[in-house]
Amino acid sequence: MDSRMIPTRFTETNIGDMFVVRNAGNLIPHSQHFVDELTMCEPAALELGSVINNIKHIIVCGHSDCKAMNLLYALRDEDFASKVNRRISPLRAWLYAHASNSLAKFQQLEVVGFHEPILFQAETPLRKFVAYIDSDNKFAIEDKLSQINTLQQLQNIASYGFLKKRLERHDLHIHALWFDIYTGDIYYFSRGNKRFVEINESTEASLLAEIKEYYS
Repeated sequence: MDSRMIPTRFTETNIGDMFVVRNAGNLIPHSQHFVDELTMCEPAALELGSVINNIKHIIVCGHSDCKAMNLLYALRDEDFASKVNRRISPLRAWLYAHASNSLAKFQQLEVVGFHEPILFQAETPLRKFVAYIDSDNKFAIEDKLSQINTLQQLQNIASYGFLKKRLERHDLHIHALWFDIYTGDIYYFSRGNKRFVEINESTEASLLAEIKEYYS
């Protein structure tokens, strides 16, 4: 939702090239939150794009200085995250309901000082990947949470049954980008490098080779 984020500009795409879904915290709620016909626009958009319109790549894009992630970081405080306070703050309630897994992974990693990798489920329950989060300590603590949250959405996307067959056939691929608001740098999560890698002239060829090898 951040007005500083203009996806068509930094992806150099034109009208009709991609579907864009924006919300607070770039969250895709996990399928476990929905029973019967209760749902939200995010999974409906996944079905519209991936099933009805047969797109082959889903990209989750987080960014630095995300106000929703700043608030999620503050939800570590039990009083701030209490039911009473959630009832007067739709944003607080939204993050508490759908970003708690991201916060839990962040707190797990915070204990070891971000020097250890963290495990995420990928396209299927048997396919997983590990990630090092800002091991060079370049970014603010809330930005580390933002990167974890971006990767958590890949796991959430893969939880939907209507995507299962395409993901298993490798006919649908999920990726993560992360945008630094202040520098304009774009980072791609490389499963080979197990980290977000800045896209620039020195990394472009290797990242493109990885994408062609694993996601074509």
